[in-house]
Amino acid sequence: MENKDNSQDKDYIIPLRYRKMENLHIVFWLFKDISWCLTIKWLGILMIIPTLAIAMVIAWRTRQYMSELCHNLAITVWIMANSYWMLSEFFGFDTKIIIGKITYKELALIPFFTGVLILAFYYLIWYPKHKTDY
Repeated sequence: MENKDNSQDKDYIIPLRYRKMENLHIVFWLFKDISWCLTIKWLGILMIIPTLAIAMVIAWRTRQYMSELCHNLAITVWIMANSYWMLSEFFGFDTKIIIGKITYKELALIPFFTGVLILAFYYLIWYPKHKTDY
């Protein structure tokens, strides 16, 4: 008799209330970046809060699925990097030198690379050992 509980056949189903939150997250993220582009400081700064908060909630809610957790953590640190970069431009310290040729804007590379490391862990270490897990 064939085993019907094959882990490759499992579906990852997102509850509708989670999907609605994820869709709203995109709206906040777009308003944050549009505000940055148009230099509407107050709105860009205000939009950091819901954009980052929802990213963290999404990562927390998907923590039981390593693939989702790693990708959502990468998105969370991306938003952190992106928000810091925006703030550095809004407040005019983006081009100020920290040391040598390194500017304050380039500190955004820390969370950007953190996201890359999270995804490198997933794709190079975790996933090859757990191909049948999600």
